[in-house]
Amino acid sequence: MKIVGIVPARYGSTRFPGKPLALIAGKTLIQHVVERCQQAAALSEVIVATDDTRIWEVAQNFCRAEMTAADHPSGSDRIAEVAGRCACDAIVNIQGDEPLIDPAVIDAVAGALQKSEMSTAATLIRNPQEYDNPNVVKVVVNHADRALYFSRRTVPYLREAASRSVSEQLAAFPFLKHLGIYGYRRETLLRLVRFPVSPLEAAEKLEQLRALENGIEIGVVKVEYDSVGVDVPADVARVEQLLKR
Repeated sequence: MKIVGIVPARYGSTRFPGKPLALIAGKTLIQHVVERCQQAAALSEVIVATDDTRIWEVAQNFCRAEMTAADHPSGSDRIAEVAGRCACDAIVNIQGDEPLIDPAVIDAVAGALQKSEMSTAATLIRNPQEYDNPNVVKVVVNHADRALYFSRRTVPYLREAASRSVSEQLAAFPFLKHLGIYGYRRETLLRLVRFPVSPLEAAEKLEQLRALENGIEIGVVKVEYDSVGVDVPADVARVEQLLKR
């Protein structure tokens, strides 16, 4: 199976305009992400998908860069445009704001595509501050590690432990935090973006629910890695300290 990694990169960010080109320890954010992806054994190639010529000019110095339409409603649509031009069997969509992404996580998500049309990753929630945080997406899986549901609310509801502290509830059940990395078989991705926005997707503002509502199974790999994203300018210094370690 030929698998390519695609990293979507937009210049326009409400909280951090020009984020992909922000310098972190002497390299742009997008270069850090791409170099991590290039360490993944499962990927035959890494491609940056962008609608901005400034990002395209920088990215082509260290990987293949593809221009896309500017009006894509989601990252999946941007990825799908590039995938439609690629001679590949599958795609791993890696977030463009995670300069510390573990190549082993990429390989795990890619490997799950042997048994699933679509795949993603999750890790245990250990930080009590993430328990009720709607920006931390939760996922529930079945015995075969297929996704049952994704939500911004904390699921499942622990009826008998609901009155206990958050720390006690985290100890009572293995709540899973969804990590924003996706694997798709190529034809699955091209089919997925043709479906209209689904009711659950519209409610939760989570693209992956469109796949579940349309009968696409999502394999979930459980990993130790926890994402470290760059969301605002202040995150640059934090990531630089982590890189020094």
